[in-house]
Parts: sequence; C-alpha cells; structure tokens
Amino acid sequence: MKALVAVKRVVDYNVKVRVKADGSDVDIGNVKMSMNPFDEVAVEEAVRLKEAGKVSEIVAVSLGGKKCEETLRTALAMGADRAVHVETEEKLEPLAVAKLLKAVAEKENPQILLLGKQAIDDDANQTAQMLAALLTASQGTFASKVSLENDEVVVTREIDGGEETVALKLPAVLSADLRLNEPRFVKLPNIMAAKKKPLDKVVPADFGVDITPRVHVVKVAEPQARQAGVKVADVAELVEKLKNEAKVI
Repeated sequence: MKALVAVKRVVDYNVKVRVKADGSDVDIGNVKMSMNPFDEVAVEEAVRLKEAGKVSEIVAVSLGGKKCEETLRTALAMGADRAVHVETEEKLEPLAVAKLLKAVAEKENPQILLLGKQAIDDDANQTAQMLAALLTASQGTFASKVSLENDEVVVTREIDGGEETVALKLPAVLSADLRLNEPRFVKLPNIMAAKKKPLDKVVPADFGVDITPRVHVVKVAEPQARQAGVKVADVAELVEKLKNEAKVI
C-alpha cells in the first residue's frame, strides 16, 4: 500500500509575522521557514503506518519554490521513501494545490493520501476537501486517530460536539489534526541519509494544470491593537457605554 503525504513550507510558528510597508503582503524575507506543523503530523502518521506494516511506501510531495526541497528533505529524514517537488514560484491557492495534488496522485496511484488539516499561513482548511472531491475519494477530516483495516481506514475525527468515528473505503484522503500524534525528533544520521533518497522535480505545465490565481489581494494589514478594558459601577453605566461608546446596542 502506498501513502502520499503533502507538505508545505511556511513561516515557522515561532516567528512573529510582519506586514510589508506597502501593505501588499507579509514580509518573509530572512525569516525562518519550516514544515507546516499539521503536515508534520501527517508525515509522522504515515511513518507510523509503515512501521506497523500497513504501508509499504511513503511519497512526500511539496508545491512551491526551489527552497521547498528543504521541507521535502525533512520529510525524507522523518521516514518518507522518496519525494516529488512540483516547482513553481507562483502563489498557489487551495484549488490549484488540490488540482496539482490530484495530478500527482493519478500518477502515483496511492491508496491513502495524508495532508495537514490546514496551513498556518493562510488557515484555509480547504485543500484536503477539494482534493477528495476531485478524486471522488472518501475523506476523513480533522483526524485524531487513524487505523487501517483490510480495505478500509477507520478515522476518529474531532467535531463540535466531541468525536465521530467513520470507516472509509480506500482510496481515501485524510487531513491530520495536531492531536493525531506527536512528530518524532529527526536524528542526524537520518538527515544525512535523506540527502541520498530520490527527489523528482516537475512543473505544473507537466500536468497541464492552470494555476492562475482567482483571488486578488487588495491590502494586508495588521489587526488593530486591543484596547484595555474598563470597570463599570453598575448595569446602568454598562448599558450607557455599550450604547453610546461601543455602539453595539
């Protein structure tokens, strides 16, 4: 059984992101980048399934600029067998990502596709669902537990009211939540070994996928600073402030 895991290169979660002076985008120049934390959980789950004998091969795939190769090498060091880099400097929206992943999946023919439930840069939470729809495959989102049983995968997923367990026929697309597992620490020998693992490079044109953006960013701005709270003497003063100052009633 083959597993395909998608990983994204994002600004490290410890970094405070700043907006460019012209308000056109966020400034990622000279900023530490790393693998999206949700994708890291997805890679770890694929590796655990392989260690349990449920998966025979793990293929990591990333879409983006040349430096995405670093993210793929991290996935290889964690335990992926080989990698595919869809190289493009264009800004990719969730639908374009889903279309490219669909093209890669049709070439690789995996039985299970693992993604992070969202990326911490855009927080879109759309790609896994779009990919499942394009492939007409089963989907299990917000997975907090995964087990493979014969020709189906059993997924415990987090919902507003608690948890839901679903059994999905393969092939299936799963999106990992942070509570699915705790990614392992990558050891130096594995990092060195990852440099020798195969990494194929392709471009969107190889798949005939149109990645033209459908959304135009007008302006990016930081949220307004939060004002300090105030104490009121009684209900009458509270109502007065809500009505005349906050203007919410």
